[in-house]
Amino acid sequence: MEENKRHEQCHMKEQCLKYDICPMVLVQRILSGKWKILILWYLSYNTLRFSDIKNKLPYVTQKMLTQQLRSLEEDNLIYRKVYAVVPPKVEYGLTEVGKNLIPILGMMHSFGSEYLNKGLDKQENSEKKL
Repeated sequence: MEENKRHEQCHMKEQCLKYDICPMVLVQRILSGKWKILILWYLSYNTLRFSDIKNKLPYVTQKMLTQQLRSLEEDNLIYRKVYAVVPPKVEYGLTEVGKNLIPILGMMHSFGSEYLNKGLDKQENSEKKL
């Protein structure tokens, strides 16, 4: 019953601002961040070291990447594994919760591909008219 009440409240526009009530606001909060979706996408293939992620995202600063990784870890989407070796070794991977996002990330990738293709088609059609 409590879950149904929360679901009903979520659809009330004046109430859909709190992440503890609205699932969409919660998802927006945990995934917002310039690099989070790409970090999750790369981690969906493999565990990666910080430097590997940094190499895949050349425009992100070290500070920003650290912040985004910490935030994803706090939200239980990724884990950070520290190995007791010299030199230090740290790997990042998806938690079980994070793995639940893989199909959604795949759909986002498909949407992006379709959108790019349609955009290219639209551009080609515009050029033909000239």
